[in-house]
Amino acid sequence: MGIVYQFYYGGGDTYNYYAHTKIVYQAFSDSPMLGLKLVMANGEFDAATIKYTSQMYWYKASTEYFVVRVASLCGFLCFNTYSVIALMFALLSFSGMWAMFITFVRIAPIAYKKLAFSVFFLPSVFFWGSGLMKDSLCIGALGWVFYAFYHLTIEKRNLTIAAAMGALGVYVLVSTKVYILLSFMPPALLWTFNENNQRIRSAALRALLKPVFLVLGLAAGYLGATNLTAGDEKYDVEKIGERTKVNQQYLTSGTENGSSYNIGSFDGSLSALATVAPQAVVVSLFRPFPWEARSAIMILSALESMLMLYLTVSLFYKTGVLKTFRLIISKPILTFCFIFVIIFAIGVGTNSGNFGTLVRYKIPLMPFYLAALYIMQFQANSAKKLGRFASTEKRASMVARAA
Repeated sequence: MGIVYQFYYGGGDTYNYYAHTKIVYQAFSDSPMLGLKLVMANGEFDAATIKYTSQMYWYKASTEYFVVRVASLCGFLCFNTYSVIALMFALLSFSGMWAMFITFVRIAPIAYKKLAFSVFFLPSVFFWGSGLMKDSLCIGALGWVFYAFYHLTIEKRNLTIAAAMGALGVYVLVSTKVYILLSFMPPALLWTFNENNQRIRSAALRALLKPVFLVLGLAAGYLGATNLTAGDEKYDVEKIGERTKVNQQYLTSGTENGSSYNIGSFDGSLSALATVAPQAVVVSLFRPFPWEARSAIMILSALESMLMLYLTVSLFYKTGVLKTFRLIISKPILTFCFIFVIIFAIGVGTNSGNFGTLVRYKIPLMPFYLAALYIMQFQANSAKKLGRFASTEKRASMVARAA
């Protein structure tokens, strides 16, 4: 990824992060205390470090400077060598992806090979999520939050490790891209309530409590999202529509190589957001199409999107549309995955404005979407096998009675 940014794009975020770490490392070389001060700082004015902070464009940008702080800590251990820092970020990312894979395998062990492909081998996920970038920290943190949520609220085991790593994952997401956490929380709480509802033995009580659990899950998700972002200039839920409009206009205006896309007029209101939501989901999951690619990297992204489209259409065709939706509703893990994917897809689809940024923004949803498709495929196949077995047993029983 570093090579691509250096020689294809001629610079970019990873280049800028490293430029900031060089300044922090220089401060550390001058005085270890100054270097540590810069790592611990969060945009505050300090006369002792003004010589260095005045050179940092992102010093006041809390989310970008958080990445600089993590990269600088890595840099202290390797003489600030870019390739080693990138490997350390890849390790942090992989740890979360491994936690995500373990969690999915506990839920659907029979599909472990397909789940490995979903989590580890999607080209855009391991490419954009494994270098000196904010995305690497985010995808790793999301994996640990997913692991923690499952082990703390559903499986109820490994509680200490799950709580510690989950808290760390939440901290990283809040410090970098809190909207990932906002997209995750409501469906995750709904998943918890649905999963525990299914464990109630009485069918009548289960049916009675399901609407209650549904309302509680949605209410808890909304309250968590609003309280988490209250007063935040970027992510306050009350301002999310207007902020989305500004981001879309900015990113579209800065597009090069004809990679912009248009999902319709958007005035910043939540009603307009609901209108463009279906197109945003399609854009995030299935575009760019091959004929929309304008560069070599975009061609690879288009091929990956076509794979997603093929798997989606194939599964819905083989399983049946109505049966597929019944399966999604009946399995809490599938309900969680699809709601998370839809919420996140709407967010990034409306905020991006061009395929260049979209390919990076959407990587957190891709493992969940593909994993849900494969779990659903195995569930549908198992149901068919049970149906054939039941039919065979019935015919055998009829033949035995006739004899």
